[in-house]
Amino acid sequence: MMEAEHTSMTIPYLYETIAFLLTVVIVVPLFKRIKMSPILGYLAVGAIIGPYGAAVIHDANAVQHFAELGVIILLFTIGLELSFARLKSFSKLIFGLGAAQVLVSASIISGLAFWWGNTIEAAVIIGLCLALSSTAMVMQILHERSESATTYGRASFAILLFQDLAVVPILILLTILGDTSSGDSSLWLTVGSALLKAAITIGFIIFVGRFLLSFLFRHVARLRNIDVFTALMLLVILATSVITGLAGLSMALGAFLAGLLLAETEFRHQIESEIAPFKGLFLGLFFMGVGMNLDLVMAFEYGVWVVLSVVGLLALKATIATLFARLFGLSWQDALRTGLIVSEAGEFAFVVIGQATLSYQLIEPNIGQFMVVVAGLSMIFTPFLAMFGKWLADKYNLSQTPNAAPDALHDHIIIAGFGRVGQAVAHILTQQSIPYIALDTNADEVRRLQKQGAHIFLGDASKQEVLHMASVDNASVLLVTMDDSHASIRTTHGARQHHPELKIVVRSKDEQHSTALLHAGANQVVPETLEASLQLCAHTLQASGMSREEATACVEIERSEAYSRLLHEAKAIGNQNPACDKP
Repeated sequence: MMEAEHTSMTIPYLYETIAFLLTVVIVVPLFKRIKMSPILGYLAVGAIIGPYGAAVIHDANAVQHFAELGVIILLFTIGLELSFARLKSFSKLIFGLGAAQVLVSASIISGLAFWWGNTIEAAVIIGLCLALSSTAMVMQILHERSESATTYGRASFAILLFQDLAVVPILILLTILGDTSSGDSSLWLTVGSALLKAAITIGFIIFVGRFLLSFLFRHVARLRNIDVFTALMLLVILATSVITGLAGLSMALGAFLAGLLLAETEFRHQIESEIAPFKGLFLGLFFMGVGMNLDLVMAFEYGVWVVLSVVGLLALKATIATLFARLFGLSWQDALRTGLIVSEAGEFAFVVIGQATLSYQLIEPNIGQFMVVVAGLSMIFTPFLAMFGKWLADKYNLSQTPNAAPDALHDHIIIAGFGRVGQAVAHILTQQSIPYIALDTNADEVRRLQKQGAHIFLGDASKQEVLHMASVDNASVLLVTMDDSHASIRTTHGARQHHPELKIVVRSKDEQHSTALLHAGANQVVPETLEASLQLCAHTLQASGMSREEATACVEIERSEAYSRLLHEAKAIGNQNPACDKP
């Protein structure tokens, strides 16, 4: 009995684990009840129980090692929600807006740090570190508020993604500045070899992943063992993270690449559901770790300077990001919300400032600790800045729900997504005097189309309260025409869960997307690639001499076979939806 008791008391990090789980059980429900982000609770508890507070947990670094898994898993889930095609579609924001924000912010902050008496080397490192934002903090807030797919959400993500890519050059620069004994040729060799290694590593992961991941997951899926499936998922995340880490890249970047590769497979949504609990717990641990790194004694000792530094950092970065976002075509509303949510410092500052202070002696210890406190406190303000941005948007612009929808509307069609396809459908409905309500998340487009007389409202159709405001209970059909594949599946799934009798027709990208939509609850799916190819085939057959009737008959046979294959694939993976209608 005594031996068992002794063993239980010597389990590594037992007290830390208990303290963390107790925090999750108490803090998350409490902060949700008062309608505040749980992130604030994690930060506060971390500061209280950490080494600079009550010292319930003495080794904050040990906790931080586990907490980094939260950022890795977060970037993996972000990759799952994207694809290489979608990533390419807003490369202008990534390499334009993101680069402008980092370079200008870093230049101004470095100049201020140098003017304040730091060496040029220390000023450059401080400027680059504080120019970056917290990917974990921002993306978690966007997920909590279901704003990842909004205009400002995409712009914020573009900035964060460029910042993650900038980690490699910053680490190289830190090595160069810290190694003053190296000659010019040695420095250029270091830079060149590091960049080459980074390119080879990323190319290797993408090349091997495209061929290997689908095969592995299909093989494991046939076993119908969720434990093995989850183990493979975690193995892929950690393996890609380790590979990029060994190459000198951000470990989170490796996880992000793995997510991008798996986003193009049929297992994407199963993986999302399995990873969700890990993401939430490890991110909570990460935010507690951030709180533990806050030296509250120093914060109070240099109170005025800390406050001025935090406020100055937030104001400077928010202003720069807002102005550049506006220059890149965002509305003032979206530009301001983007600027506010990326104005904080990031977790990367803790790592680099620590190395610059302890390993390379580029920054004086007291200055380094001061900057860590400023970075940590700026992160605490991020949820409040997000709420402030939302308040400004609600007060001076369109609301997030279609509250102007007519209450007495019956037998209307709800169009979720009002791009070119949605507008074309709406034009025909108007000609036939069929009532409709359109929903879209692009505030600028909503405003423009409202002025043209369209029955459109700003709102995310995946949210049930938005559908309710659009009188979904009285609607005859929900037509989902969104460009975002993930959003269309999420919208279909949510509508089917809450409205079992609702007819749902969805535009799909291809047969794989169609299968996922049928599983999510769509009655009918229309693959745009299939329909386009059938129309081309019909015209080609007629041009070759076949009569219109014969060409139409051939195309109809192929259409019937294609949709039959689609339903067969849904059955084959156990995803048959009883609501499905044969097109």
